[in-house]
Order: sequence, then structure tokens, then C-alpha cells
Amino acid sequence: MPTAFDPVTLGGLELPNRIVMAPMTRSRAAMPGATATPLMAEYYAQRAGAGLIITEGIQPNVVGEGYVNTPGLHSDAQVRSWQAVTEAVHAAGGRIFAQLMHTGRIGHPDSYANGPMTPVGPSPVKAAGQTFTPTGLQDFVVPRELSGADIDATVHDFASAARNAVAAGFDGVELHGANGYLLHQFLSTNANQRRNDWGGSVPGRVRFPVEVSRAVADTIGASRTGLRISPGNPMNDIVEDDADIYPALLDALDPIGLAYLHVMETTDPELTRRLRAQWQGAFFLNPATPGRRHRPGPAASRRGRQCRPALLRCRLPGQPRPARTPGQRRTVQRA
Repeated sequence: MPTAFDPVTLGGLELPNRIVMAPMTRSRAAMPGATATPLMAEYYAQRAGAGLIITEGIQPNVVGEGYVNTPGLHSDAQVRSWQAVTEAVHAAGGRIFAQLMHTGRIGHPDSYANGPMTPVGPSPVKAAGQTFTPTGLQDFVVPRELSGADIDATVHDFASAARNAVAAGFDGVELHGANGYLLHQFLSTNANQRRNDWGGSVPGRVRFPVEVSRAVADTIGASRTGLRISPGNPMNDIVEDDADIYPALLDALDPIGLAYLHVMETTDPELTRRLRAQWQGAFFLNPATPGRRHRPGPAASRRGRQCRPALLRCRLPGQPRPARTPGQRRTVQRA
């Protein structure tokens, strides 16, 4: 059975180990241009020993911005700024994917670097809760419902941002379909109340993340494209009351041939096993560890060992790469 320290091929990329640095928002971009900074280049280069780095969430368009000081990949200046980051990581021997994250209805008019805008979503349904903005803690607002033309434009924006990521030197991209952001909102039954081809039925609700995945894969190659999901995660006021949504999503994604599926496990280890059995490619796992803040418990470690050899495990961005003692097997920390 392979260990976390054994090499693995991911798409066309050779990883020296199976330890993946999980994405985490850092809020260190330079404003108002939402560009990457020298501090970000230093930060990621310091972590180049991981088999793969997945960056913080990067918005694919202006309205996709949801948090203070987060970077983008939709302007020439942003592409140039990220080139310094990827060059630093590659010079240190690392590999790095850009995570493309559109926050959808979890944005706020006060948070957009280019001035007040209304967040968008599948339906005009306000999320319960609040968000930090430059003007302080604010309630979420009612989003503007995306029209059919808006959806097409958003799919195009994801593809364009992926093209920009490759131009900036990234080895690939991860699409953020988890944690209550736009792709996840389309999968849910409370944020997505549409009754057309983009909602309602299970095929309707999986359509948007599938179309985004297909467009990005067509633009930069499926071997450079991954997807993150978090089944059953109520973060940002998400409700999922249909157990068939994720198996249906994987069925629809299968013909695309994505490089990997990244599962942030929350409440249902049995569903994780079901998805792993269904998914034919590389599988990234952030295991649920109730009651543990830093280290996966024995059950999570056993599940990791029982998964197929393509399994990779994620760790927190601030953790140093563990060193393996000869003859010793180590458990990798979670994100």
C-alpha cells in the first residue's frame, strides 16, 4: 500500500509525494487591483516541499470577490503579479494549482474593490448570517439572480481565468465547488430555487458546476483541472436534502476526465467511500475529524489507507512538510 511519501502522477504532473497543501484564504492581496504580492510569493515558496500546493481562493471575475483583500485572475496586472508567485514556487522545486473561487451570494456590496455591486446567485435568496467587510461586520444581502446570459458569461469567466492561470505559470487550477460558494449554491436546494434547466431537478442543479468544469477543461486541458466539493457542508447557509446529488454530479463529470476530485468531508464518511468507489481518478481527502483540531483520528487514517492508491491527503498551509524516518509510516495532518 503506498504511503503519503510515495510519488504519484496527477494528470501530466509528477508529484514527489502525496501531501497536498490545502487552500486557505489569506487576504494578502494588494488593493484596489486585487494583485498578488511579494509576501504571497514568499509564503507559497516556503511550502514548495508539498507534493502539490493549492492556492487560496482567487476570484475569476469582479463580482466573484467575497472577502477583503482577496486576489483575482481576471486582469493583465493580476496575471503579471501571479507570475512572481509561480516562478518562486517552481524555483524552489514545487508545483502549484490556482483555486478559482466565485463566492456568489456570499459577497457584499461593501467588499468589492471596484466599488459597490450586488452579489449574484442562482436565486434571489439571502443567506443567513454575516460577513466581514471593510466597513465592519454586515448581514448578507439578497443576491441578484443570474439570468441565462449571466450564467453563460460566468462560465466563460471561469474558463478565461483558467487560461490566465496557465499564462501566469500555474500548473493547473482547482474549481471551488464547496463551502457554500457559487458552484455549491447551484447544487443546494435552498440557495437554488430555480425551476428551469439550471435548477429544480438533480440534473438541473448539477448542470452549472459540470458546465464550468467542462469549459475549463476544454480551455486548459482536463489533466490540469480539479474540482473541490464538500457534501453535506452547511457552511454559508447551505441546505442539501437530496442524497443523490453528488453521485449524479460525479456521473456527469466522468466523461470530462478531470485530474482529481477534492472532497472536504463533513458529516458522512459512508458517502465518502461511495464517492471514492465511483470516482475513477485521483482523490484528495480532507477527512472529517470530530473533536480533533489538528490530527486525524484512527478511523480517518484507516479510511485513507482503504482508499485507492491515487489518494492524496491535505495538510494545513502553516504546517511544515513532515520528514519520514527510515522504515516509519507517518499520518498526514488535515486541512
